[in-house]
Amino acid sequence: MIEVNGYKILENLLYSKDHTWAKIEGDTAKVGITDYGQKTAGKIMFVRFRPKGAISQGQGIGTIETAKWVGVVKSPVSGEIIEINSKLRNNPSLINESPYEDGWIAIIKLSKFEEDKKNLMNAEEAAKWLKEEISKSKK
Repeated sequence: MIEVNGYKILENLLYSKDHTWAKIEGDTAKVGITDYGQKTAGKIMFVRFRPKGAISQGQGIGTIETAKWVGVVKSPVSGEIIEINSKLRNNPSLINESPYEDGWIAIIKLSKFEEDKKNLMNAEEAAKWLKEEISKSKK
């Protein structure tokens, strides 16, 4: 694990610049929101899922709502949504409590992974990028 200003980045995941992650498991990817993404969003009160079916990298897989903000969660990969984390319906704060484990959002059957991964970062690249993002936001 890498830590950047208190935000965790796991080394076995790939990351998008939309603050989402993908854990590749064979021909599927489990996807969710990064530690940085969930902490900056605040306490998540509600999750709305996109229905199962085709999705492209960068398209919304759902929305999250906090007391003051609603945001789209963009898919880090293209494919077909084959499963959603139904535990989030009754307990959306699982995303805050466990963004990389219990708080995953969807499982996507990959369709264009070789192309998609050109737009994703490994943990070291994500850590470097996040440091730059944090320093920009402080200016």
